[in-house]
Amino acid sequence: MSDIALSPEQQAVFDAIETTRENIFVTGRAGTGKSTLLNHLSWNTSKQIVICAPTGVAALNVGGQTIHSLFRLPIGVIADHEIEQSNELRKLLGTIETVVIDEVSMVNADLLDAVDRSLRQARARPREPFGGVQIVLFGDPYQLAPVPGDGDERAYFEDQYRSMWFFDAKVWSQTDLLIYELSTIHRQHEDEFKWMLNAVRHGRVTAEIAARLNEMGARPAPTDGTITLATTNATVTRINATQLARLPGRVRTARADLSGEFGGRSYPADEALELKVGAQVMFLRNDSDQRWVNGSIGTVTKIDSTVWVEVDGEQHEVQPAVWEKYRYSYSPLTKSLKKDIVAEFTQFPLRLAWAVTIHKSQGKTYDSAIVDLGTRSFAPGQTYVALSRISRLDGLYLSRPLRPSDIIVDENVLRFMSRAAPIPAIEA
Repeated sequence: MSDIALSPEQQAVFDAIETTRENIFVTGRAGTGKSTLLNHLSWNTSKQIVICAPTGVAALNVGGQTIHSLFRLPIGVIADHEIEQSNELRKLLGTIETVVIDEVSMVNADLLDAVDRSLRQARARPREPFGGVQIVLFGDPYQLAPVPGDGDERAYFEDQYRSMWFFDAKVWSQTDLLIYELSTIHRQHEDEFKWMLNAVRHGRVTAEIAARLNEMGARPAPTDGTITLATTNATVTRINATQLARLPGRVRTARADLSGEFGGRSYPADEALELKVGAQVMFLRNDSDQRWVNGSIGTVTKIDSTVWVEVDGEQHEVQPAVWEKYRYSYSPLTKSLKKDIVAEFTQFPLRLAWAVTIHKSQGKTYDSAIVDLGTRSFAPGQTYVALSRISRLDGLYLSRPLRPSDIIVDENVLRFMSRAAPIPAIEA
Protein backbone atom coordinates (compact mmCIF):
# COMPACT_ATOMS: atom_id res chain seq x y z
CA MET A 1 0.00 0.00 0.00
CA SER A 2 1.07 3.58 -0.54
CA ASP A 3 0.72 5.55 2.66
CA ILE A 4 3.43 8.14 1.98
CA ALA A 5 2.07 11.66 2.35
CA LEU A 6 2.27 13.64 -0.89
CA SER A 7 3.90 17.05 -1.01
CA PRO A 8 1.52 19.93 -1.93
CA GLU A 9 3.05 19.87 -5.42
CA GLN A 10 2.47 16.13 -5.88
CA GLN A 11 -1.05 16.43 -4.44
CA ALA A 12 -1.92 19.16 -6.98
CA VAL A 13 -0.86 16.90 -9.85
CA PHE A 14 -2.76 13.93 -8.38
CA ASP A 15 -5.88 16.12 -8.17
CA ALA A 16 -5.46 17.23 -11.79
CA ILE A 17 -5.27 13.59 -12.93
CA GLU A 18 -8.15 12.52 -10.72
CA THR A 19 -10.60 15.39 -11.31
CA THR A 20 -10.11 16.14 -15.03
CA ARG A 21 -10.02 14.17 -18.27
CA GLU A 22 -7.04 16.11 -19.60
CA ASN A 23 -4.05 14.28 -21.09
CA ILE A 24 -1.19 14.95 -18.68
CA PHE A 25 2.58 14.52 -18.78
CA VAL A 26 4.18 14.37 -15.32
CA THR A 27 7.87 15.17 -15.49
CA GLY A 28 10.57 16.65 -13.30
CA ARG A 29 14.21 16.42 -12.46
CA ALA A 30 15.71 13.31 -10.89
CA GLY A 31 14.64 12.98 -7.25
CA THR A 32 11.43 15.04 -7.47
CA GLY A 33 9.15 12.13 -6.53
CA LYS A 34 7.58 11.01 -9.83
CA SER A 35 7.61 7.36 -8.68
CA THR A 36 6.05 8.26 -5.31
CA LEU A 37 3.22 10.05 -7.10
CA LEU A 38 2.66 7.18 -9.54
CA ASN A 39 2.53 4.67 -6.69
CA HIS A 40 0.02 6.86 -4.83
CA LEU A 41 -2.12 7.16 -7.97
CA SER A 42 -2.07 3.39 -8.47
CA TRP A 43 -3.45 2.75 -4.95
CA ASN A 44 -5.75 5.75 -4.52
CA THR A 45 -7.40 6.54 -7.84
CA SER A 46 -11.16 6.13 -8.19
CA LYS A 47 -10.86 5.70 -11.97
CA GLN A 48 -10.73 2.52 -14.04
CA ILE A 49 -6.99 2.76 -14.62
CA VAL A 50 -4.36 0.63 -16.33
CA ILE A 51 -0.64 1.15 -15.84
CA CYS A 52 1.86 0.12 -18.48
CA ALA A 53 5.51 0.69 -19.39
CA PRO A 54 7.76 0.08 -22.40
CA THR A 55 9.90 -2.68 -20.86
CA GLY A 56 9.23 -5.79 -18.80
CA VAL A 57 11.28 -4.65 -15.80
CA ALA A 58 9.72 -1.16 -15.80
CA ALA A 59 6.24 -2.77 -15.92
CA LEU A 60 7.07 -5.10 -13.00
CA ASN A 61 8.34 -2.16 -10.96
CA VAL A 62 5.03 -0.30 -11.28
CA GLY A 63 2.76 -3.35 -11.00
CA GLY A 64 1.55 -3.04 -14.57
CA GLN A 65 1.88 -4.64 -17.99
CA THR A 66 4.12 -3.84 -20.93
CA ILE A 67 2.48 -1.64 -23.57
CA HIS A 68 2.88 -4.36 -26.19
CA SER A 69 1.22 -7.05 -24.09
CA LEU A 70 -1.60 -4.80 -22.80
CA PHE A 71 -2.59 -3.64 -26.29
CA ARG A 72 -1.48 -6.91 -27.98
CA LEU A 73 0.69 -4.94 -30.40
CA PRO A 74 3.36 -6.46 -32.65
CA ILE A 75 7.01 -5.66 -31.93
CA GLY A 76 8.72 -3.21 -34.33
CA VAL A 77 7.30 -0.38 -36.40
CA ILE A 78 3.50 -0.67 -36.56
CA ALA A 79 2.86 2.22 -38.98
CA ASP A 80 -0.52 1.77 -40.68
CA HIS A 81 -0.63 -2.02 -40.41
CA GLU A 82 -3.95 -3.44 -39.35
CA ILE A 83 -4.26 -3.96 -35.60
CA GLU A 84 -6.03 -7.21 -34.73
CA GLN A 85 -8.23 -7.17 -31.64
CA SER A 86 -10.14 -9.98 -29.97
CA ASN A 87 -13.55 -9.39 -28.39
CA GLU A 88 -11.93 -9.77 -24.99
CA LEU A 89 -9.35 -7.06 -25.78
CA ARG A 90 -12.05 -4.71 -27.11
CA LYS A 91 -14.05 -5.13 -23.90
CA LEU A 92 -10.96 -4.46 -21.80
CA LEU A 93 -9.98 -1.33 -23.74
CA GLY A 94 -13.60 -0.20 -23.75
CA THR A 95 -13.71 -0.18 -19.95
CA ILE A 96 -10.57 1.88 -19.33
CA GLU A 97 -10.93 5.50 -18.24
CA THR A 98 -7.23 6.30 -17.88
CA VAL A 99 -4.08 4.78 -19.37
CA VAL A 100 -0.90 5.54 -17.41
CA ILE A 101 2.42 5.03 -19.20
CA ASP A 102 5.57 5.09 -17.05
CA GLU A 103 9.09 5.70 -18.46
CA VAL A 104 7.35 7.27 -21.46
CA SER A 105 10.61 8.80 -22.65
CA MET A 106 11.57 5.31 -23.92
CA VAL A 107 8.33 5.04 -25.94
CA ASN A 108 8.68 6.03 -29.59
CA ALA A 109 6.19 8.13 -31.56
CA ASP A 110 5.01 5.20 -33.71
CA LEU A 111 4.13 3.11 -30.64
CA LEU A 112 2.18 5.98 -29.06
CA ASP A 113 0.25 6.47 -32.33
CA ALA A 114 -0.49 2.72 -32.31
CA VAL A 115 -1.89 3.04 -28.75
CA ASP A 116 -4.08 5.91 -30.04
CA ARG A 117 -5.32 3.80 -32.98
CA SER A 118 -5.93 0.73 -30.78
CA LEU A 119 -8.13 2.71 -28.40
CA ARG A 120 -10.12 4.41 -31.20
CA GLN A 121 -10.69 1.05 -32.88
CA ALA A 122 -11.60 -0.95 -29.74
CA ARG A 123 -13.96 1.73 -28.46
CA ALA A 124 -15.50 2.41 -31.90
CA ARG A 125 -14.73 6.13 -31.53
CA PRO A 126 -12.56 6.62 -34.62
CA ARG A 127 -12.60 10.42 -34.52
CA GLU A 128 -11.59 10.89 -30.86
CA PRO A 129 -7.91 10.94 -29.91
CA PHE A 130 -7.18 7.83 -27.81
CA GLY A 131 -10.84 6.86 -28.23
CA GLY A 132 -11.80 9.33 -25.50
CA VAL A 133 -9.47 7.77 -22.88
CA GLN A 134 -7.39 10.01 -20.61
CA ILE A 135 -3.66 9.49 -21.14
CA VAL A 136 -1.26 10.15 -18.24
CA LEU A 137 2.45 9.93 -18.99
CA PHE A 138 5.32 9.80 -16.46
CA GLY A 139 8.99 10.23 -17.27
CA ASP A 140 11.89 12.57 -17.83
CA PRO A 141 13.14 12.98 -21.42
CA TYR A 142 16.40 14.39 -20.03
CA GLN A 143 17.16 10.97 -18.50
CA LEU A 144 16.15 8.19 -20.92
CA ALA A 145 15.70 8.22 -24.70
CA PRO A 146 13.87 5.85 -27.06
CA VAL A 147 16.20 3.21 -28.49
CA PRO A 148 16.56 3.43 -32.28
CA GLY A 149 16.01 0.19 -34.18
CA ASP A 150 17.77 -1.00 -37.34
CA GLY A 151 18.46 1.09 -40.45
CA ASP A 152 15.01 0.54 -41.96
CA GLU A 153 13.31 1.60 -38.75
CA ARG A 154 15.45 4.75 -38.53
CA ALA A 155 14.70 5.60 -42.14
CA TYR A 156 10.97 5.21 -41.44
CA PHE A 157 11.12 7.66 -38.53
CA GLU A 158 13.15 10.17 -40.55
CA ASP A 159 10.56 9.97 -43.30
CA GLN A 160 7.39 10.04 -41.15
CA TYR A 161 8.17 11.89 -37.93
CA ARG A 162 9.96 15.00 -36.76
CA SER A 163 11.78 12.76 -34.25
CA MET A 164 11.38 9.34 -32.63
CA TRP A 165 10.23 10.89 -29.34
CA PHE A 166 6.73 10.25 -27.95
CA PHE A 167 5.96 13.97 -28.03
CA ASP A 168 6.28 14.00 -31.83
CA ALA A 169 3.54 11.36 -32.28
CA LYS A 170 0.92 12.46 -34.83
CA VAL A 171 -1.92 12.20 -32.29
CA TRP A 172 -0.72 15.40 -30.58
CA SER A 173 -1.75 17.43 -33.60
CA GLN A 174 -5.34 16.56 -32.61
CA THR A 175 -5.25 16.85 -28.84
CA ASP A 176 -3.43 18.69 -26.06
CA LEU A 177 -0.88 17.41 -23.60
CA LEU A 178 -0.63 19.37 -20.33
CA ILE A 179 2.75 19.32 -18.66
CA TYR A 180 3.23 19.28 -14.93
CA GLU A 181 6.86 19.59 -13.92
CA LEU A 182 7.57 18.61 -10.32
CA SER A 183 10.27 20.96 -9.07
CA THR A 184 10.91 20.14 -5.40
CA ILE A 185 13.95 17.87 -5.22
CA HIS A 186 13.76 15.34 -2.39
CA ARG A 187 17.10 13.64 -3.12
CA GLN A 188 19.67 16.45 -2.90
CA HIS A 189 19.61 19.24 -0.33
CA GLU A 190 22.63 21.39 -1.24
CA ASP A 191 21.67 24.34 -3.44
CA GLU A 192 25.06 24.38 -5.17
CA PHE A 193 24.83 20.71 -6.20
CA LYS A 194 21.19 21.05 -7.32
CA TRP A 195 22.18 24.04 -9.46
CA MET A 196 25.08 22.14 -11.06
CA LEU A 197 22.91 19.07 -11.77
CA ASN A 198 20.35 21.30 -13.45
CA ALA A 199 23.09 22.72 -15.68
CA VAL A 200 24.12 19.15 -16.65
CA ARG A 201 20.46 18.26 -17.30
CA HIS A 202 19.99 21.17 -19.73
CA GLY A 203 23.45 21.01 -21.32
CA ARG A 204 24.46 24.38 -19.89
CA VAL A 205 27.63 23.40 -18.09
CA THR A 206 30.04 26.34 -17.85
CA ALA A 207 33.80 25.99 -17.48
CA GLU A 208 33.37 26.90 -13.79
CA ILE A 209 30.77 24.20 -13.14
CA ALA A 210 32.88 21.59 -14.94
CA ALA A 211 35.95 22.63 -12.95
CA ARG A 212 34.06 22.34 -9.64
CA LEU A 213 32.62 18.91 -10.50
CA ASN A 214 36.04 17.71 -11.67
CA GLU A 215 37.75 19.12 -8.58
CA MET A 216 35.38 17.13 -6.33
CA GLY A 217 35.49 14.07 -8.58
CA ALA A 218 39.31 13.97 -8.73
CA ARG A 219 39.72 13.07 -5.06
CA PRO A 220 41.10 9.54 -4.62
CA ALA A 221 38.18 7.13 -4.72
CA PRO A 222 37.50 5.43 -1.40
CA THR A 223 38.29 1.72 -1.13
CA ASP A 224 35.46 1.02 1.32
CA GLY A 225 33.24 -0.50 -1.38
CA THR A 226 31.73 2.77 -2.65
CA ILE A 227 29.55 1.74 -5.60
CA THR A 228 30.73 2.34 -9.18
CA LEU A 229 28.17 3.52 -11.75
CA ALA A 230 29.39 2.44 -15.18
CA THR A 231 28.16 2.80 -18.75
CA THR A 232 28.38 -0.85 -19.82
CA ASN A 233 27.30 -4.26 -18.50
CA ALA A 234 30.79 -5.59 -19.29
CA THR A 235 32.46 -3.13 -16.88
CA VAL A 236 29.94 -3.87 -14.14
CA THR A 237 30.26 -7.65 -14.52
CA ARG A 238 34.07 -7.40 -14.44
CA ILE A 239 34.16 -5.25 -11.28
CA ASN A 240 31.62 -7.41 -9.42
CA ALA A 241 33.29 -10.71 -10.44
CA THR A 242 36.76 -9.43 -9.45
CA GLN A 243 35.58 -8.24 -6.04
CA LEU A 244 33.60 -11.44 -5.37
CA ALA A 245 36.65 -13.57 -6.26
CA ARG A 246 38.80 -11.63 -3.78
CA LEU A 247 36.63 -12.69 -0.86
CA PRO A 248 37.52 -15.92 0.98
CA GLY A 249 35.04 -18.78 1.15
CA ARG A 250 32.97 -20.47 -1.49
CA VAL A 251 30.33 -18.99 -3.74
CA ARG A 252 26.75 -19.85 -2.82
CA THR A 253 24.17 -19.62 -5.62
CA ALA A 254 20.49 -18.84 -5.09
CA ARG A 255 18.37 -19.80 -8.07
CA ALA A 256 15.16 -17.92 -8.81
CA ASP A 257 11.87 -19.75 -8.82
CA LEU A 258 9.72 -18.93 -11.86
CA SER A 259 6.09 -19.83 -12.32
CA GLY A 260 3.52 -18.94 -14.95
CA GLU A 261 4.03 -17.11 -18.24
CA PHE A 262 7.04 -14.97 -17.47
CA GLY A 263 8.24 -14.71 -21.06
CA GLY A 264 11.52 -13.19 -22.26
CA ARG A 265 14.56 -12.77 -20.07
CA SER A 266 13.89 -9.37 -18.60
CA TYR A 267 13.93 -10.54 -15.01
CA PRO A 268 13.82 -8.07 -12.11
CA ALA A 269 16.72 -9.81 -10.33
CA ASP A 270 19.44 -12.36 -11.19
CA GLU A 271 18.13 -15.77 -12.16
CA ALA A 272 21.25 -17.22 -10.52
CA LEU A 273 22.42 -14.94 -7.70
CA GLU A 274 26.02 -15.65 -6.66
CA LEU A 275 26.95 -14.55 -3.14
CA LYS A 276 29.66 -14.97 -0.52
CA VAL A 277 29.85 -13.76 3.05
CA GLY A 278 31.37 -10.27 2.80
CA ALA A 279 29.78 -9.51 -0.59
CA GLN A 280 28.50 -5.99 -1.12
CA VAL A 281 24.89 -6.05 -2.26
CA MET A 282 22.16 -3.64 -3.23
CA PHE A 283 18.49 -4.13 -2.38
CA LEU A 284 16.12 -4.22 -5.35
CA ARG A 285 12.87 -3.66 -3.46
CA ASN A 286 11.56 -1.43 -0.68
CA ASP A 287 11.03 -3.39 2.54
CA SER A 288 7.46 -3.42 3.87
CA ASP A 289 8.88 -2.84 7.39
CA GLN A 290 11.04 0.01 6.06
CA ARG A 291 14.33 -1.59 7.17
CA TRP A 292 15.79 -0.83 3.74
CA VAL A 293 14.74 0.79 0.47
CA ASN A 294 15.28 0.01 -3.20
CA GLY A 295 18.94 1.01 -3.68
CA SER A 296 20.14 0.48 -0.07
CA ILE A 297 23.67 -0.97 0.06
CA GLY A 298 24.71 -3.60 2.58
CA THR A 299 27.15 -6.44 3.28
CA VAL A 300 26.28 -10.15 3.41
CA THR A 301 27.12 -11.50 6.89
CA LYS A 302 25.63 -15.00 6.79
CA ILE A 303 24.11 -17.35 4.21
CA ASP A 304 21.90 -20.34 4.96
CA SER A 305 18.31 -20.81 3.78
CA THR A 306 18.02 -17.03 4.02
CA VAL A 307 20.62 -14.28 3.63
CA TRP A 308 21.68 -11.96 6.44
CA VAL A 309 22.73 -8.47 5.38
CA GLU A 310 24.18 -5.67 7.48
CA VAL A 311 22.85 -2.23 6.55
CA ASP A 312 24.10 0.85 8.42
CA GLY A 313 25.39 -1.24 11.33
CA GLU A 314 22.21 -3.33 11.70
CA GLN A 315 21.83 -6.98 10.66
CA HIS A 316 18.67 -8.00 8.84
CA GLU A 317 17.42 -11.40 7.74
CA VAL A 318 16.40 -11.13 4.09
CA GLN A 319 13.72 -13.48 2.75
CA PRO A 320 13.11 -14.14 -0.95
CA ALA A 321 10.75 -11.61 -2.52
CA VAL A 322 8.05 -12.30 -5.08
CA TRP A 323 7.68 -10.14 -8.17
CA GLU A 324 4.25 -10.56 -9.67
CA LYS A 325 3.57 -10.17 -13.36
CA TYR A 326 0.09 -8.84 -13.99
CA ARG A 327 -2.38 -8.89 -16.82
CA TYR A 328 -5.46 -6.71 -16.99
CA SER A 329 -8.73 -8.30 -18.01
CA TYR A 330 -12.40 -7.38 -18.19
CA SER A 331 -14.83 -8.87 -15.67
CA PRO A 332 -18.34 -9.26 -17.16
CA LEU A 333 -19.64 -9.83 -13.63
CA THR A 334 -18.60 -6.44 -12.23
CA LYS A 335 -18.31 -4.75 -15.66
CA SER A 336 -14.94 -3.44 -14.54
CA LEU A 337 -11.24 -4.11 -14.91
CA LYS A 338 -9.53 -6.97 -13.13
CA LYS A 339 -5.82 -7.30 -12.50
CA ASP A 340 -4.72 -10.95 -12.52
CA ILE A 341 -1.36 -12.42 -11.55
CA VAL A 342 -0.12 -14.44 -14.54
CA ALA A 343 3.44 -15.18 -13.40
CA GLU A 344 5.70 -14.96 -10.39
CA PHE A 345 9.46 -14.57 -10.03
CA THR A 346 10.84 -15.41 -6.57
CA GLN A 347 14.41 -14.47 -5.62
CA PHE A 348 16.30 -12.67 -2.88
CA PRO A 349 15.84 -8.95 -3.66
CA LEU A 350 19.61 -8.48 -3.88
CA ARG A 351 22.24 -7.83 -6.53
CA LEU A 352 26.03 -7.66 -6.24
CA ALA A 353 26.78 -3.97 -5.88
CA TRP A 354 30.39 -3.04 -6.09
CA ALA A 355 29.18 -1.75 -9.46
CA VAL A 356 25.89 -1.21 -11.31
CA THR A 357 25.10 0.16 -14.77
CA ILE A 358 23.96 3.77 -14.95
CA HIS A 359 20.81 2.48 -16.66
CA LYS A 360 19.99 0.14 -13.74
CA SER A 361 20.73 2.89 -11.21
CA GLN A 362 17.67 4.75 -12.53
CA GLY A 363 15.49 5.86 -9.60
CA LYS A 364 18.08 4.89 -6.95
CA THR A 365 19.83 7.20 -4.46
CA TYR A 366 23.41 6.77 -3.19
CA ASP A 367 25.27 8.79 -0.55
CA SER A 368 28.41 8.41 -2.61
CA ALA A 369 29.42 6.77 -5.90
CA ILE A 370 32.29 6.50 -8.36
CA VAL A 371 31.06 7.54 -11.81
CA ASP A 372 32.90 5.64 -14.56
CA LEU A 373 31.95 7.00 -17.98
CA GLY A 374 34.51 4.74 -19.68
CA THR A 375 36.04 6.12 -22.85
CA ARG A 376 32.94 8.21 -23.48
CA SER A 377 29.35 8.77 -22.42
CA PHE A 378 27.35 7.55 -25.40
CA ALA A 379 23.71 8.31 -24.69
CA PRO A 380 21.82 11.55 -24.15
CA GLY A 381 21.15 12.07 -20.45
CA GLN A 382 23.51 9.33 -19.29
CA THR A 383 25.89 11.65 -17.41
CA TYR A 384 22.95 13.47 -15.83
CA VAL A 385 21.40 10.19 -14.63
CA ALA A 386 24.72 9.09 -13.10
CA LEU A 387 25.50 12.35 -11.29
CA SER A 388 21.94 12.86 -10.08
CA ARG A 389 21.86 9.48 -8.25
CA ILE A 390 24.27 10.94 -5.67
CA SER A 391 22.70 12.76 -2.75
CA ARG A 392 25.54 15.19 -1.98
CA LEU A 393 28.43 16.81 -3.81
CA ASP A 394 31.16 15.39 -1.55
CA GLY A 395 29.90 11.90 -2.41
CA LEU A 396 30.95 12.34 -6.06
CA TYR A 397 34.05 10.55 -7.38
CA LEU A 398 34.97 10.41 -11.07
CA SER A 399 37.10 7.73 -12.72
CA ARG A 400 38.22 10.44 -15.15
CA PRO A 401 37.46 14.15 -15.56
CA LEU A 402 34.19 15.13 -17.23
CA ARG A 403 34.58 16.40 -20.79
CA PRO A 404 32.20 18.60 -22.77
CA SER A 405 31.39 15.59 -24.99
CA ASP A 406 30.00 13.73 -21.93
CA ILE A 407 27.12 16.20 -21.61
CA ILE A 408 24.72 15.14 -24.36
CA VAL A 409 21.26 16.72 -24.47
CA ASP A 410 18.93 15.84 -27.32
CA GLU A 411 17.91 18.96 -29.26
CA ASN A 412 14.39 17.57 -29.67
CA VAL A 413 14.00 17.43 -25.89
CA LEU A 414 15.09 21.07 -25.54
CA ARG A 415 12.58 22.02 -28.25
CA PHE A 416 9.69 20.15 -26.61
CA MET A 417 10.40 21.17 -23.02
CA SER A 418 10.86 24.84 -23.92
CA ARG A 419 7.70 24.91 -26.04
CA ALA A 420 5.77 23.22 -23.30
CA ALA A 421 6.01 25.98 -20.68
CA PRO A 422 5.20 23.59 -17.81
CA ILE A 423 2.16 24.53 -15.77
CA PRO A 424 3.09 25.34 -12.18
CA ALA A 425 1.82 22.41 -10.16
CA ILE A 426 1.02 24.69 -7.23
CA GLU A 427 0.03 28.30 -7.17
CA ALA A 428 2.85 30.47 -5.90
